[in-house]
Amino acid sequence: MSFFDTKNLSPRSISVFTALIIALVNVLLSLILQPHWYIPILVFAITFIVVYYIYQYTLQRFIYRKIKLIYKLIYHTKATKREEFFYENILPQKSLDDVGNDVENWAISRSKEIEDLQNNEQFRKEFLMNVAHELRTPIFTVQGYIDTLIAGALKDDSVNEKFLKNASKGIERLARLVDDLNEISQLEVGLIPLDFETFSIQQMLQEVFEQMALKAKERNIHFAFKKGTEGNIIVNADKQKIKQVVFNLVENALKYGIDNGTLTAGCYLIDDKHVYVELSDDGPGIAEEHLPRIFERFYRTDKSRNNKTGGTGLGLSIVKHIIEAHGHTVTARSTVGVGSSFGFTLDKGDD
Repeated sequence: MSFFDTKNLSPRSISVFTALIIALVNVLLSLILQPHWYIPILVFAITFIVVYYIYQYTLQRFIYRKIKLIYKLIYHTKATKREEFFYENILPQKSLDDVGNDVENWAISRSKEIEDLQNNEQFRKEFLMNVAHELRTPIFTVQGYIDTLIAGALKDDSVNEKFLKNASKGIERLARLVDDLNEISQLEVGLIPLDFETFSIQQMLQEVFEQMALKAKERNIHFAFKKGTEGNIIVNADKQKIKQVVFNLVENALKYGIDNGTLTAGCYLIDDKHVYVELSDDGPGIAEEHLPRIFERFYRTDKSRNNKTGGTGLGLSIVKHIIEAHGHTVTARSTVGVGSSFGFTLDKGDD
């Protein structure tokens, strides 16, 4: 490997090498022109010192200015005179390799920022499209019934009451959609305070099961606790918010589950501080490619976006935000044709 192939050349080493070459050339010339022994030594010393300091100063100034410009572009900062003196004269100067690493790290960081911005922009576009779709459906439904009533159906006793009830249902769905969006927004910015209390998670699950019993009976779906987890586990959380989480998960299972199926709840002590709660169904399951996105607002695995089951499409997103507001995470596991499981962790309460 030659001298210039190395990656660790510094301005000082370049200056030394250049001064040495020029000094040796001058020595050879002086030997030819002047054979006295002391002349070549004097020429060598003077040439080496002069060339070394000229190159050292020139390269340092040139490279420092270039590096300074690079760091201005990277960090978008402006140093004070005192900071510039400190960096230039007191702190050890960075080598070109150090600068190269800094630039490479900056490029990677910028690339990641650009990728995140692109993903956020795509998410924003999808979100706006989804909001428009979800709002348009109930609005058009209500508008259709009202226009029909205005056109004359209001005087037709055989349909006017039915049309008014259907319009009212559309308004209710629109109101639920706005309420859910508002709740998610408030959860994101921390405007909804959490009222922590200790309670039995199994007892709360049983309360939700009893409230949803009539809906479950319509499809003959049975509720059960996983064997060995029926005991009494105390958690510390906002009971009403966690009840909403369980309610949303159970409602989801009833919507998308199979007739004559079973929804099983399990509660597990992870350690002395944490509890894991899981709800599992034996429904059709969710394809693997959808699992990373099912907690996004309005995301539906049905790409046609047919909404035969009702709802606002925000249930799982609300679940995610409530659990994260508690400082925990919610997860989903699923296999097509086998079923799905949704689980979340909570802080263990004092017994």
